[in-house]
Amino acid sequence: MRALSLKIQKWLEGQPAHIFSIFAIVAAFSSYFSMYAFRKPFAAGSYEDIAAITILGSTLQYKTILIISQVIGYCLSKFMGIKVISEMPASRRALAIAGCIGIAWGALLLFALVPAPYNILCLFINGLPLGMIWGLVFGFLEGRKVSEVLGVGLSASYILASGVVKSVGKMLINAGVPEFWMPFATGACFVIPMAVFVFLLASVPPPTAEDIEARTERKPMDGAARKAFFKRYLPGLLSLTVLYILLTAYRDFRDNFAVEIWKALGFDENQSAALLAGSELPVTVGVLLILAFLMFIRDNRTALLAVHGIMIVGTAMVGVSTLLFSIGVIGPTAWMILIGLGLYAAYVPFGCILFDRLIATVNAVGTAGFLIYVTDAFGYLGSVGLMIYKDVGSPDLSWLEFFKVASYATSVFCSVLYVVSLLYFWRLRPTSENSSSDC
Repeated sequence: MRALSLKIQKWLEGQPAHIFSIFAIVAAFSSYFSMYAFRKPFAAGSYEDIAAITILGSTLQYKTILIISQVIGYCLSKFMGIKVISEMPASRRALAIAGCIGIAWGALLLFALVPAPYNILCLFINGLPLGMIWGLVFGFLEGRKVSEVLGVGLSASYILASGVVKSVGKMLINAGVPEFWMPFATGACFVIPMAVFVFLLASVPPPTAEDIEARTERKPMDGAARKAFFKRYLPGLLSLTVLYILLTAYRDFRDNFAVEIWKALGFDENQSAALLAGSELPVTVGVLLILAFLMFIRDNRTALLAVHGIMIVGTAMVGVSTLLFSIGVIGPTAWMILIGLGLYAAYVPFGCILFDRLIATVNAVGTAGFLIYVTDAFGYLGSVGLMIYKDVGSPDLSWLEFFKVASYATSVFCSVLYVVSLLYFWRLRPTSENSSSDC
């Protein structure tokens, strides 16, 4: 297998840029898409037969606790990833992905075997390795002249995958698979595709000398380097981290409770199963088209400011579309699609374009993966907080009303914080220490 991988790598090195890009996007997109089959299908179940649970005097729904348990594991994984991903050698990434998926799938088997509510712990174990996958996959793509296209192609996977794997989960339940076995069964459908595409991803050649000249060389970062970087650019990075907490909380709520939201909008079980995947397709295409043009901006600082502009428009769209829905100008399906388009236009750049261009702008030696995992780690803390607040702080609000309130709040606060970050990086000028040919 190693010899075949080297042959593919050598072949790719001699291909035009568009052939390389298509290969890398397909491998990365499909690898991360397949990962979602081990992470999100459990959310397709309702688990209504399991009674609510009282914890420390607060009553939470069983499904809410399942989601919180997985998110806590996922969040801890992001904190560990700050060190692991930034120090991971390229030669070990594919093996690390395979190990993480194996642990996560095993945890889904335990979820089916261990009786409720004790199987809540199984989803914590499931989330613990999966938080590493994004950084491991993106490590094959960053630091290239075409990183925007590669990163957006990768990002399209989680926009589309979450709805698709939940649709698969719904279909398995409708076919007679028990709710607790459905997540393991969904994962089983994707084991072989996952293995194939990770192998192809491992065959992607490293950045060329031309890539390094355009985007700086990406090297592992030790603790001192990580601390120095964050301290130097603290105001801008702090604004981005705080708003990412809000964005992640909102995005995760929309994602995890999509079944309940569609039901509150008046759609039945069969309709919601189709809409989970179908409504995200135009969102995926729209975000791809919006962000892909950034690859044509050669100047890294200009691109960094441009992506801020796109993200501000995205968060504004969330609030405006919610207002239009509330006053009856647009229908529920159009609202959910517009919200998704605005949300992901603001959210997707964090995982690929934003920090890749930031590293290149300041000409720092390091990895975008480090910055991605700093924001990700704190972002999922916000996700847990929002879910607990829904069940404890606003138990009387319907899913629909709570989601509308969250949409307005996310739009306003995130737009303001994006402006703060934009002003900070707009004022940032390259110096003799951080200047590059693209700045």
